Amino acid sequence: MLMQLLNTTLAATVGVAISLASAAVAEDFQPEPDFISLFNGKDLTGWGYETGEKFDGKTEASDGRYKVGEGMIIVSSQDESRGPRLRQMWTTQQFAKDFVLRLEFRAAVNADSGIFLRKPQLQCRDYLVAGPYKTLKSYKPQDWNVIEVTVKNNVARCTCNGEVLEEALQLPPTGPIGLEADHGQMEYRRIRIKELP
Repeated sequence: MLMQLLNTTLAATVGVAISLASAAVAEDFQPEPDFISLFNGKDLTGWGYETGEKFDGKTEASDGRYKVGEGMIIVSSQDESRGPRLRQMWTTQQFAKDFVLRLEFRAAVNADSGIFLRKPQLQCRDYLVAGPYKTLKSYKPQDWNVIEVTVKNNVARCTCNGEVLEEALQLPPTGPIGLEADHGQMEYRRIRIKELP
């Protein structure tokens, strides 16, 4: 009985410590010089649906597909009673200049999502299972991975952990950044952008 109580107390203490460490890491993150955060780590301010619905000050989208927890945007599977299977959440800001976009993502097994760059989509998935980039050597399944997109003259070069995903993705002259909810859980954090001169 005493041993069970000690194990329960130890497990609870470890859980609290991990949660506090995760929260501290999320709060401690500061973008690199000249980068601005597109996600503040606390709520969905600056994001919304194309219908005009904005999520400023909210920690969850109206249909529950996107919510904030532990410094991340968590993209969850569809609840048929609350909305369509495919959902896209966009920044309320448009980006017409050349830029560098950096973010981190973690995909559940076979999760399927996407990052929209002025509307065109870069697939963001559990790549080795869901594709289309199944030969990546640096991709870390169910762990944090870094996407970097450099846009110059309406052409995007996209990498995951330094490996090229798309060398020359054609983009329109302006548009927002977006995240797609398709299936499986995806987590995004440290979403930041630097406009280039």
